[in-house]
Amino acid sequence: MAIVKMKKLRVVAMAASREELLRGLQHLGCVEISEPENITASDPAWAALVRRETSDLSAARSRITDVNTALAAIKRYGGVKDGMFVPRNAVSEEKFLSESAVEPAREITDQVCQALKDLARLQGEENRLVSRQAGLRPWASLDMPLELIGTAHTLIRMGVFPGGTDVGAVRTALGAADAAAEVYEISADKQQVYCLLICHRAEEETVTELLRPFSFSAVSFQGSTGTAAENLAALDRELAQNRQAQEAAVAQITQSAQARDALVLYADRLSAEAAKEAGKERLLTDGTIVFFEGWAPAERITQVEALLEQLGCAWEAEDPAEEEYPQVPVQLKNNWFTRPLNMVTEMYSLPAYDGVDPNPLMAPFFIFFYGFMMADMGYGLLMMLISFIIMKKARPNGPTMRYMIPLLGLCGVSTFIMGAITGGFFGDLLPQLAMMINPNTSFTAMPALFSPLDDALAVLIGSLGIGLAQIFTGMAVSMYRQIKRGEIVAALCNEGAWYLVFILVGVGAVTGMMSYALIAALVVIVLTQGYGHKGIVGKIMGIGGSLYNNITGYFSDILSYSRLMALMLAGAVIAQVFNTLGGITGNVVTFFLISAIGNALNFALNLLGCYVHDMRLQCLEFFGRFYSDGGKPFRPLAMENKYVDIHQ
Repeated sequence: MAIVKMKKLRVVAMAASREELLRGLQHLGCVEISEPENITASDPAWAALVRRETSDLSAARSRITDVNTALAAIKRYGGVKDGMFVPRNAVSEEKFLSESAVEPAREITDQVCQALKDLARLQGEENRLVSRQAGLRPWASLDMPLELIGTAHTLIRMGVFPGGTDVGAVRTALGAADAAAEVYEISADKQQVYCLLICHRAEEETVTELLRPFSFSAVSFQGSTGTAAENLAALDRELAQNRQAQEAAVAQITQSAQARDALVLYADRLSAEAAKEAGKERLLTDGTIVFFEGWAPAERITQVEALLEQLGCAWEAEDPAEEEYPQVPVQLKNNWFTRPLNMVTEMYSLPAYDGVDPNPLMAPFFIFFYGFMMADMGYGLLMMLISFIIMKKARPNGPTMRYMIPLLGLCGVSTFIMGAITGGFFGDLLPQLAMMINPNTSFTAMPALFSPLDDALAVLIGSLGIGLAQIFTGMAVSMYRQIKRGEIVAALCNEGAWYLVFILVGVGAVTGMMSYALIAALVVIVLTQGYGHKGIVGKIMGIGGSLYNNITGYFSDILSYSRLMALMLAGAVIAQVFNTLGGITGNVVTFFLISAIGNALNFALNLLGCYVHDMRLQCLEFFGRFYSDGGKPFRPLAMENKYVDIHQ
């Protein structure tokens, strides 16, 4: 349970063994290939090696996009479930790397992508046909060829007026002007009135001016021949053919759903290939040899050296110098109990390489705090059950789920224990049910050591007490780090002095000699808090600043832990309220219905709320005491699969 010690690698290999070397490193999964540093073209020794190795990374990423598109299409059209909790298939490394498994999947991917392109084209064509139908449908009753525009002496125009236009008023206006024109209404809807205009060619301009106040707009159907009804019938036939073609494309995609296992294997294989190609781009070469730098865990350097020796490479592995610590990648080594807390640590920031792994220090507090706030046996059982089912069925391996689900189970255990202590089982569900069945029952409450509602003050004191314990732990870690760096006096004058102040105040409170304790505490502060300040004025300012900052800081930090009590009370009250509402009905069925809805809501809110507040206490009140962040995550060349598990 610590930060893994790293070795810095420098490797020279023959260019001919490049692929075998990268594949071997990927198989080990413990070497991060980094960009070589301090190598310039001006150095004659390295001038020939500054050329970067070429790769097929862009092609690999393009193929990844294609297969992901195919999988998305299968999920959409084939009815294949692909959620976060779908079980992962286990395959051998031999099968995973086999070309015989890749080629069929590549062909299926191409087929699905082509079917998607055809489907997109057909859908676009369908939209165009439907749009043409919509434009022609108002003219369906017009028994006249659409291409007819008039005769030698007459002009025929199809056009529209705004919806609600009085066609009779239009005719009246034309008649009043003694215009040789007639308007016939074909159809109408809310938006437009569709009309046919016939006029003498000699009076076209006059008629146009007469129709302008009525907002007449001519329409045309270029490229259309025959009547509107004939064109609509032809469009119906085209649409039928189009939809048959769409169904055929969808059917082809649906049939490909049978090969989903091959496609997900192909997707992970491509991801591995992309990772290898990305590593290849970091290599330097002159065409004959390749060179790279990297990092590997010290505990696995023997395996790496065995591979390098097998491939005839030249290498050196050394501990990083102190000035290189900011560039050293960080990997945390934890057990089953502390590993799930990586979720919190990585969300905040990884520790510096020369820092402290916070997980072992944080895990007991985080898990206990969560159970303290949730505090319900029923909720704890649900959390453990959900965690067990997901871990057993889906075996999550994503960057978040592989930590979240085990953490949910551990917090469920803590929640169940605290629920047993406080007597909570979906609030007061069992006593309420018992009183509904038998109003004279003696079973009015679950057995409990204390009740959040009846012993609120004790819960508050307990919350502040465990908060103080965590703050003391952070102070102790800070002192240890300072002493390890040789800053013994600083450690004693900072955290050490305030440790003594807390002890003196505590002893004074217990013995009733608070006045003497405060005097002694003040003496300690005066003697220690001027450390590091020069001159009398500087020391006085240091004492005053330390007194103000530390008193207010410690007070506010300890007070923050009152949220443990607040969430415990809120959860208990909400559950009890819904159980009471259900009990008012006097019916067992409605009681369970209302209670289930209320407890489900309470469970969901507390599930997130307790996590957020718990994480806040760790990141702000605890980490601030000792944590040095800024570490770079260790990203080795490895097969990190999304869909399948690889076994040897």
